[in-house]
Amino acid sequence: MDRILDLAHRLARFGAWSGGALVVLAAVVIGVDIALRKLFALSIGGASELSGYVLAIGSSWAFALALLDRAHIRIDSLYVILPTRVCAALDILGLVVMLAFAGLLTWQGWHVFYQSFQFGSRALTPIATPLLYPQFLWIVGLVYFVAVIVLLLARASHAFVTGDIATVQRIAGSRTGKEDLEEELESLRRRADGTEAHP
Repeated sequence: MDRILDLAHRLARFGAWSGGALVVLAAVVIGVDIALRKLFALSIGGASELSGYVLAIGSSWAFALALLDRAHIRIDSLYVILPTRVCAALDILGLVVMLAFAGLLTWQGWHVFYQSFQFGSRALTPIATPLLYPQFLWIVGLVYFVAVIVLLLARASHAFVTGDIATVQRIAGSRTGKEDLEEELESLRRRADGTEAHP
């Protein structure tokens, strides 16, 4: 299962980088649109609409990477003083709650996409974008997010049952300040050696 999680991590990283590239592209388009309006009283049209699609698509793909990297914000005031087994149980509970929320979000998103597909919906804007295309990329990102949660939940539950609490904390626990510091120091060492890996 660790191999599957590693593959999921690579795919999530690719999706997040692709979403980031789309955000940069949207920023360039908006910048050009602003310059054209200011200098020549012209407009590309639809720049703000496209940026909205980009934000939704990029975010849905970044959710999985944030979860796999344990980069989401957690309030861990009590968490750090509880016994490790209780913390591991809370980590699993956190994944269950996240799965319930992400599952509901994805289910509702699917209905939105399906209606757009069924009725051939278009945006009520000058460029009249067929909504099913951006919504398809958005819903695929959400489905992938749910799949990653299920994988993590299965792996963490198996580790918890077999008494491997360290694995539960490694894949689902809250990141500690020490872990963040060690990661930054390792990144600095790789940069100094010229061996920094780029996704």
